[in-house]
Amino acid sequence: MADRSGPQGNETLLFLTDEHLRKGIEAMFFAYRGFTADPDRILGEKGYGRAHHRAIHFIKRTPGTTVNNLLSILGVTKQSLNRVLRTLIDDGLVQSEVGTRDKRERHLNLTETGLELERELSNAQRDRMRTAFRQTGPEAVAGFRQVLEAMMDSDMRRHYARLKDAEV
Repeated sequence: MADRSGPQGNETLLFLTDEHLRKGIEAMFFAYRGFTADPDRILGEKGYGRAHHRAIHFIKRTPGTTVNNLLSILGVTKQSLNRVLRTLIDDGLVQSEVGTRDKRERHLNLTETGLELERELSNAQRDRMRTAFRQTGPEAVAGFRQVLEAMMDSDMRRHYARLKDAEV
């Protein structure tokens, strides 16, 4: 078990009080608002929303992904995802191709226009993350990532691990 004693040797589990947890929850709400503000503005100008952003992000991260895999990652209904994909395909951002081994599968890739939008959205979020990471330093960044990973449900942790394993 990790040593959690403070400078005077007192137990310092005070970060687990309801008050500290409430502050953490509120910080996440406000941080998420900031994290999504720039992409929301960019998407709004183009008539898209956060569901479109999530689909674009994960299609970029897993080129050729199937609709079923995207459903699993996003945790949305097939009807909801089909609505989003239909718009992205009709607008020329996503290309859907029939599977070579299984004709029932649809493989998704971003078009050049889709890649441009993904880059614009990701750059906005990377800029915000980079600024925050610089302000807080490597130990805080590592701790932040550990907290986020610990909050994931096991199935989401598996998807996340696969994305990490796919990094070059």
